Amino acid sequence: MSKESKELNLNALNKAQAYQLADIAKTPPQFGAITPRWLTRFLEFKGLSAGIYRVNRVVEGETPLDVLCSAEKKSLEIPEGFVEYQEKPREYVLNSISTIINVDTAVADVYSSPFDQTKEQLHLAVESLKERQESQIINNDDYGLLKNAAASQRVTPIKGAPMPDDLDELLSKVWKEPSFFLAHPRAIAAFERECTRRGVPPVTANIYGGTFILWRGVPIVPTDKLLVDGLKNPKSKGGKTNILLVRTGESKRGVVGLYQSAVSGLSGEQSRGLSVRFRGVDNKGLASYLLSMYCSAAILADDSVAVLEDVEVGDYYDYR
Repeated sequence: MSKESKELNLNALNKAQAYQLADIAKTPPQFGAITPRWLTRFLEFKGLSAGIYRVNRVVEGETPLDVLCSAEKKSLEIPEGFVEYQEKPREYVLNSISTIINVDTAVADVYSSPFDQTKEQLHLAVESLKERQESQIINNDDYGLLKNAAASQRVTPIKGAPMPDDLDELLSKVWKEPSFFLAHPRAIAAFERECTRRGVPPVTANIYGGTFILWRGVPIVPTDKLLVDGLKNPKSKGGKTNILLVRTGESKRGVVGLYQSAVSGLSGEQSRGLSVRFRGVDNKGLASYLLSMYCSAAILADDSVAVLEDVEVGDYYDYR
């Protein structure tokens, strides 16, 4: 008789029977599409009371206003004038991102230990809305940073791959207190390869609990919402994407994220600009929840965002 056969005929409790009494450790549902969403942490937000944000800009020349600078003021005429405002400033209206979650109350009652089924369903739905919020801030046709960057703030790589010179060019466009670069992880890896090739590896820093590489002291923040050839997770090694440089903050005349403030009475607010409302239980025992997120973004000054376009991420080198 083989050793395997002897083990199968042991006069003892077998694994299949013991499994029935085992206390199995479980995880909550794991959702692979969830990301750290660093953009919404680095970006400054402003709460709105009425869902509308008007960006009043001044009509500027080379200097804001003519002035007199002289030690003999009495003998010279002081220039007169005024600062001109735009007559039709842009207004940003909050967009709504919404979904409805249905939960069978019988399932929730019977199968809610150790995890509350309703809570887990709502948690995953909230994460999905927040992922979409980050994507919209970057890619929305109306207010997204990619579509709204000024033509004068768009540059192309010198050779295709993102080189240190290219990021320096972005810094020359957003030189007034730049806050962070934003790039797909593949683009960051491509930039690191170019730095390694030149012997200038970027330093790292811990910010908001995450480790980021810095270029000229400015963090490079990863996001998969800056797509590579239109995809979050491209299969091929090559592909093209964009890299952003952003200055954020209303006081800095930068990019500002917008949301509906609870001060104005946002019903069912769960987090910044996010509302969860219970819609009731129907005659089939389905409990329904409406989730809504109100968001937008505004570029206060043209020089607060710049784009490095058509960045190639597929260049590799033999360092031997």
